[in-house]
Amino acid sequence: MHFFEFVRAAICRVSWVIAFSVAVSSSIFAAETDPEDNDLVASFLKKHCLDCHNTSTSEGEREFESFVLPIQSLEHLITADEIIDQVTLRRMPPEDAEQPSDEQRVLLVTALRDRIQEARSQFESSGSRTVMRRLSNREYENTLAVLFDRRVDTLGLTADFPKENTSQHMDNIGEALVTSGFLLDQYFEAATRLVETRLGKPEIKPQSWHFNDNFKQYEELSNSHRSVFNYEFLCLYEQPNTDTRQGGYGHIEDFLKGVPVSGLYDIEVNAQAMHRDTHYDPKIFRIDFSEPFQLAVVPGDVTKGHIHYPQAIEPILASAIVPDEQPEWLTFRIWLEAGQTPRFIFPNGPYESRASVIETNKRYKDEFEKPQDGVSRTTLLREGKLPHIKIGEIKVHGPIVESGGSKEEIAVFGSEGFQEDRAIEQLFAFAKRAYRRPLNESDQQRIEAIYEKRLSEQATPRQAAIDTLKMILCSPSFLYLSEITPEEKSELHPYDLASRLSYALWTAQPDDELFAAAETGRLTETEELKKQVRRLLSDPRSEEFVNGFLDSWLNLRAIGDLPPPRKEAWEYYAQNLPDSMKQEARLFFRALLDENGSVADFLDSDYTFVDKKLANLYQLPEKDTLRLEDGFQRVSLTENKKRGGLLGMAGVLTVSANGVDTSPVTRGVWVLENLLGTSPPPPPDEVPAFDVDVSGAKTIREKLAIHSSDHTCYVCHRNIDPHGHALESFDPIGRWRDKYAGSKSPKVDPTGKFPSGEKFDDFDSFKKVLLETRLDLFTRSLIEKLLTYSTGRHMERSDQFEIEDILERVKGDHYGLQTIVIEVLTSNTFRSR
Repeated sequence: MHFFEFVRAAICRVSWVIAFSVAVSSSIFAAETDPEDNDLVASFLKKHCLDCHNTSTSEGEREFESFVLPIQSLEHLITADEIIDQVTLRRMPPEDAEQPSDEQRVLLVTALRDRIQEARSQFESSGSRTVMRRLSNREYENTLAVLFDRRVDTLGLTADFPKENTSQHMDNIGEALVTSGFLLDQYFEAATRLVETRLGKPEIKPQSWHFNDNFKQYEELSNSHRSVFNYEFLCLYEQPNTDTRQGGYGHIEDFLKGVPVSGLYDIEVNAQAMHRDTHYDPKIFRIDFSEPFQLAVVPGDVTKGHIHYPQAIEPILASAIVPDEQPEWLTFRIWLEAGQTPRFIFPNGPYESRASVIETNKRYKDEFEKPQDGVSRTTLLREGKLPHIKIGEIKVHGPIVESGGSKEEIAVFGSEGFQEDRAIEQLFAFAKRAYRRPLNESDQQRIEAIYEKRLSEQATPRQAAIDTLKMILCSPSFLYLSEITPEEKSELHPYDLASRLSYALWTAQPDDELFAAAETGRLTETEELKKQVRRLLSDPRSEEFVNGFLDSWLNLRAIGDLPPPRKEAWEYYAQNLPDSMKQEARLFFRALLDENGSVADFLDSDYTFVDKKLANLYQLPEKDTLRLEDGFQRVSLTENKKRGGLLGMAGVLTVSANGVDTSPVTRGVWVLENLLGTSPPPPPDEVPAFDVDVSGAKTIREKLAIHSSDHTCYVCHRNIDPHGHALESFDPIGRWRDKYAGSKSPKVDPTGKFPSGEKFDDFDSFKKVLLETRLDLFTRSLIEKLLTYSTGRHMERSDQFEIEDILERVKGDHYGLQTIVIEVLTSNTFRSR
């Protein structure tokens, strides 16, 4: 069997075993049910349903006579859901039959929802064990970057992979990480591309290219640039995230073929910021002219889409400030893949160039000798003061020879590079790092067999080694985690524990020190494990944990999935607010982690972290003093009652809205699920959505009241809605508002009352109620989310005892976030299969 097919078959077997194990663990259970619930449901069905829906008649193809609690089959789970639908919508019993009271309906629906939740938990159970799972796409790319000691995001290795499944926003849950035949093919393509691009490239001498003309631009700009500049300048007129795409990307027309091989290249750009002192109204361009213009470099590939438009693979490779007074040479050393060409962008440039040109011509036409109607970029370039970046010359030189050999060569083969007489030894060393454990005899035999087979096929020793590397990167031992611990053992083997810890905190394989702790067995000792946790947390690589966990816990990765309309929220696009929104939450979390600050600050705080963009969005005093170059700063909110805590952050408020409008239900569910860990049951499938348009006479609160007037709806909405009403003080991107949009729209009513009786008058008092009455609930939920993220499985009822123990210990340490993380990562749950 060819090794490709062997590996493919091995991965398929692994996936089948995982699926079978989950199915078995999910089917063997016997849930206990409250006898009163059983009697209540049975009595209700007998009195109101079984005349028409018994085993004999099954009217409407519905049979309820065999339905009993507890729910032990998928068929009965569907039946329970259907009963809730019909009773909630008052379609059952029919109007000519005896009707149950509202109280009886509520009791039935409540009992069934509780049993459905139990059954779903049991069906989805993994037996409180983490199934052997594959690396997520995020973990896969990060692992390869560490193995090859070079960024791999320029390759877009996972760009064509199937979209990653998430489970409750987590992207690393074993059961959700499905492996398909298509994905296996993608793994082989990705490994081949990476290894050949980085290690199999031909050796060529550095070359130099110099471009000073034929700077063609986007079609709509072509005539004006030919007329005014004769294509002697490459100009940037807007930031890249626009709708009409008019000059956001500048490319080199005579370098579309790109660089010949992957490598480091020196890019020199002779550039000048034009007309930052323009007298035109800044509102036309929606730009802060007090800030210097920025120039950045991104890769482009003419074979991957329109060269003037955003492409799937375009990480920012370098950036610089552009001088105003005269052209200057700006130098960048960047990594480009074979076939990529450098493109230039204007990150803080004007927004929607076409619209700004039209408006400028309209308002300042009297200043021009030959004004024209419509888009007259030619007139503006020749006679006006249109703000833009002008590039006159571009030089490219490379690939740059790296002293001592390329980083990839050293990372894979060692400081001496590939050695034919030590090829097998070098391949074994690489495989040990890739597999995150010592090699067994079977591993070694397989690696050696592939290498020898390629030699027998007339491959050069180096090519044989390169082909063997590809196979190592497609092995189940690389693509999957946790495979050493014997099935009958509950405590993780030290090597598996090392991998679980490093992927939790670094999203990558263990380093040498952690590997050594596993090798000696010391890692299973609590004190050694705590020591390693603290070390990994103090390392800059732990930013991967902060970013990955917040993307999962708060679902920050979903920011942008439902973007707001450009007209109503132009700054969201023009200022690239999603990046700032995420960074605020990350810095806040990081500060609490480093200082072991109380997680109570997540519910309410008198400080946050903002850059100039967020200071403007929040209308903080710092908006007048912060500069873009200042980055993010910690700011006081002592006198500000409109912000503070996670719920005052634009990122959270954006991801809990739907882009176009807000809903107390949507945000209320978000708070319950993500912060308090008390997910409400899903609405019945057939309940129609209500109109959330608040531009008319009725407010959204009034519409919700009507919607919830039915007692069966009220059961859930009384828990959900209060958590969303207070957040109505914020629009879909987190701007404060006292009334809804529109001149005749009603004022926002942020008051509310919790089912437990606590009342609040506004956002500030709402946070105080959460802090005073729900801190333990919030902390328990956070502990559970951290355990889920770090183990790769959802917590179950059997895990709740340890969660409570952790909660009690962290309460004794003032709810410190670092304490929580350390307790979670040294818990029995984390250290177990």
